[in-house]
Amino acid sequence: MEIKSTAFENNEKIPSKYTCDGENISPPLSFSNIPENTKSLVLICEDPDAPNGTWIHWTVWNIDPSTTEVPENEIPTNGSEGMTSFGFRRYGGPCPPSGEHRYFFKLFALDSTINLDTGCNSVDLYISMDGRILDQAELVGKYTKI
Repeated sequence: MEIKSTAFENNEKIPSKYTCDGENISPPLSFSNIPENTKSLVLICEDPDAPNGTWIHWTVWNIDPSTTEVPENEIPTNGSEGMTSFGFRRYGGPCPPSGEHRYFFKLFALDSTINLDTGCNSVDLYISMDGRILDQAELVGKYTKI
């Protein structure tokens, strides 16, 4: 399974457009090699380098497993967005207080859909995925506040 972006390469700089220094919109993403028996996909974007622990930038679940492209500033097909560390239910771009941070766009293929309220957080989402993950992939982008 694979997740990529036309906006940046793995382990490379995320363009300012997709951060709080720019338009703060989600980058374009593409998914490939999804396992055949996948019932739903989950996308989580998180910053493990945040000063007070991992910062959640985006959570989306119940994404249609036939999804191959997610245009910038769009929610993946059939996806439900959950609460981020910013306190809202939408993408929040990189906005580190200082230094370079890494942003992990994690894609999970599940053997079922998830029944969660959109007010849930990433902990609830990770718990609900337990035992349901068929495969996973990640794309890492880097950003330093300007």
